Amino acid sequence: MVEPYKPLYTVREAAEVLLVNEDTVRGFIRNGDLKALKLGAMKIRGTDLEAFIENHETIPKGAQA
Repeated sequence: MVEPYKPLYTVREAAEVLLVNEDTVRGFIRNGDLKALKLGAMKIRGTDLEAFIENHETIPKGAQA
């Protein structure tokens, strides 16, 4: 789960939380699905990462993944 006290995540850290690779996170950012800040390297606010997880579409019950 997202650490509530951690204000910023790197792309690598966000990828670890989401259990995807870094390129996937960069794709979410490029598509506008995940907000990011350009502070040297890309950073994702903890609140934005949590909102992304909460608002991301879920698989309906009984559907195959």
